[in-house]
Amino acid sequence: MKITGKTTFAELLSVCPPAGEILFGYGLHCIGCHMSAEESIENGARAHGLSDSQISDMLDKINKKIKEKR
Repeated sequence: MKITGKTTFAELLSVCPPAGEILFGYGLHCIGCHMSAEESIENGARAHGLSDSQISDMLDKINKKIKEKR
């Protein structure tokens, strides 16, 4: 599964719980947020002030982590 900006936080964390560390590194403490089940990674990241390049970098790190997990 490739994670994109449209993936919800809940979907991401169900596939790769260790990705939470990457989210934390970008100031996204979404694991406990009630909106994480429905909110996309991109929308959440933008709400927290991340730029397009930061979002892209974060998604790259997350997808790399998933590949390493396999």
